[in-house]
Amino acid sequence: MDTVSVIIAAAGNAERMNGVSKQLAMLKGKPVIAYSMLVFQNMEEVKEIIVSARECDADIIANIAADNGIDKFAGCAIGGETRQQSVTNALKMVSSETALIAVHDGARPLVSADVVRSCIKDAGIFGGAVPGVPVKDTIKQVEDGLIEDTPDRSRLYITQTPQIFKKKHYYEGVNFAAEHGLDFTDDCQMAEAVGVKVHMTLSDYKNIKITTPEDMAIAEAIMNYGRLKEDS
Repeated sequence: MDTVSVIIAAAGNAERMNGVSKQLAMLKGKPVIAYSMLVFQNMEEVKEIIVSARECDADIIANIAADNGIDKFAGCAIGGETRQQSVTNALKMVSSETALIAVHDGARPLVSADVVRSCIKDAGIFGGAVPGVPVKDTIKQVEDGLIEDTPDRSRLYITQTPQIFKKKHYYEGVNFAAEHGLDFTDDCQMAEAVGVKVHMTLSDYKNIKITTPEDMAIAEAIMNYGRLKEDS
């Protein structure tokens, strides 16, 4: 079984959350980041959890891990100016024995273990895998306020996390980006740049990203809906 090191990207600012850190915001009694940490904690495949965080949040996250029994927590890496820099800093803490690198958004609390396991399996086969879901709406390509094109919706997916790669491929991508002065906002894009064939693994629509205050209400509604289904 391939062992996985999980990097949780949680160093973003809180501009769209009215100054509140989205990873540390409380969602039904727990900080947002605690939910995904618990999912990874309870997976046999996961060897360690590393969080990339703002320096001012590092102690808070360490306490969250302790309070929730996250003994796979290996520590915080201090985030950089961009997401890629933050993840690269965390990469320095990854165990040498690990086979796969998984990068997850700290603001995605509702990821399921089943989706993660599917991505792990596909990454082991193809070299890289990301979870995603087909878009529901018609997408328009727009420039200067005018519609230019309507892409074929059947070929469009919403990309989620964790994005998982064989360690050697991920390091190749990081080195390529550093050598060419590139800064990617998406790990999949970085892997594609070095020729890695990345598999799109079917996920579910519950795996949303908390970006605005409205998303907190949506996440809570999804959790309540799931509980109602379990009780029915």
